[in-house]
Amino acid sequence: MTATGNAPANAQAITPVLVRLKLSLLRNGLRQSAGRRAAYIASVTVTLLIAALQLLGLIALRGSEHAATVCVLLTGVLTLGWAVMPLFFPSGDETLDPTRLVMLPLRPRPLVRALLVASLVGTGPLFTLCLATGATIALAHGAAAAATGVLATALTLLVCVALARAVAAANIRLLTSRKGRDLAVLSGLVIAVGAQAVNFGAQKLGSSGLSTLDPAAAVVRWIPPASALGAVDSVSEGAYASGAAQLALTAAALVSLLALWQRSLTRLMTTPDGSTLAAAEPDKGTSRAFDALGGLLPAGRTGTVMERSLRYVWRDPKTKAAWVTSLAIGLIVPVFNALQGTGSVYFACFAAGMLGILMYNQFGQDTSAFWMVAMTISSTRDAYVELRGRALALLVITLPYATLVTVLTTAMLGEWPALPEALGLSFALLGAMLATGAWSSARFPYSIPQEGYKNVAPGQAGLAWLSIFGGMVAAALLCAPVLALTIWLHASAAASWTWLLLPIGTAYGWAVTEAGLRLAAPRVAGRLPEILMAVSKG
Repeated sequence: MTATGNAPANAQAITPVLVRLKLSLLRNGLRQSAGRRAAYIASVTVTLLIAALQLLGLIALRGSEHAATVCVLLTGVLTLGWAVMPLFFPSGDETLDPTRLVMLPLRPRPLVRALLVASLVGTGPLFTLCLATGATIALAHGAAAAATGVLATALTLLVCVALARAVAAANIRLLTSRKGRDLAVLSGLVIAVGAQAVNFGAQKLGSSGLSTLDPAAAVVRWIPPASALGAVDSVSEGAYASGAAQLALTAAALVSLLALWQRSLTRLMTTPDGSTLAAAEPDKGTSRAFDALGGLLPAGRTGTVMERSLRYVWRDPKTKAAWVTSLAIGLIVPVFNALQGTGSVYFACFAAGMLGILMYNQFGQDTSAFWMVAMTISSTRDAYVELRGRALALLVITLPYATLVTVLTTAMLGEWPALPEALGLSFALLGAMLATGAWSSARFPYSIPQEGYKNVAPGQAGLAWLSIFGGMVAAALLCAPVLALTIWLHASAAASWTWLLLPIGTAYGWAVTEAGLRLAAPRVAGRLPEILMAVSKG
């Protein structure tokens, strides 16, 4: 990859080198462990199976009146995936980082061409190729359409790959900085929203048919690279002018993405890395906000623990990711079910349940820094105050959020008489989860790795399962009295008294939380060395 004399290496010289580099990175990564090889083989097998089924399914659509709608929209969704994956998983592919090549005597233009070819190696491009091929077979009718389909398939693949590379190169300084990696927190939100959106869309399609997607497809077929497949359909119908315009639009998009990619590479190779300057400077606005919050918190150790826990939520990427995901799912599940007309006011308990899970493994989020906390715990009283402060910090966000979700769900369903009992059940569930979470944090602590996307250190998966799922089962059992009272009030025709469930559920949740904290405190005080070793393992 070095230049000869003063002339930089050209694309023909470096392309095979970068392809071999991509293959070497893949091969060396698989040599690290048998588990990694097994995971990679399993993922490749699943991807290829899905790609094959998708290819067969698209071919089966040939001749269907909605074939163009399905093919165009699938291509649009896949393109969106290519655009956002580098932002959410910047460390998933080491070759996405062009800063590794900035010290080499390479010009951006030949480097772009070489990287584009190397980027075609992988399961992602193969999956995209299968989709584009299946869509072409489904849409192409006649020799002209078939010829257009060959060009459309190539353009679709190249645009998707170039889009991912352009996005990664344009944001690589941000994504490789510590503060920038917080962007991956959004992946949990996108997955949660996307899953519910797919579920909602599938139910709508089941009741209304594919014709409801035709207006959206009419727009997406002019957006590259879906416009390339739209060109195949246009040529098949004899609209040659429209087909040519759609192909030209896709080609123009490819040229623009390559130009953007080249421009980003030029900037990376000729300018110093200043991406961490802003991150290194103190965030004065955030500091002032926490200073103001500190004045509202209780005095002493309780307020200190609460402020520390809330700072973790704001600053620690793993803690923030857990909160974002829980907040999203806690709202999405009841709201989407209410929108579909199949919801219940009791689904609002998802908000309390999802946020209550965050009480589990409280010491794991501290990792090796827990030793500083452990040094301040010399008695059961100290352990109790520590646990109480962490629980109160969680309640600062959870109580108003669970109330908001419950009120919103009730308003969407129009079941206002059920609001008190829904709130009472939510508060009882939250108290039960805080109680079991405190005990589980003391009994089954485990480490959360700070690097990568794993939430459990190797060898501690069993502890994580016992901590979370065992605690959730115990919380469900603790909620049984309030749930039984709810059922009894409805079964005995005493529904007019269900409003009592709000004060009863609130008092019960507080009592259970207090009992759980007091039961967990002696165990924390007596197991500090074991807890420290467990949470420091990662």
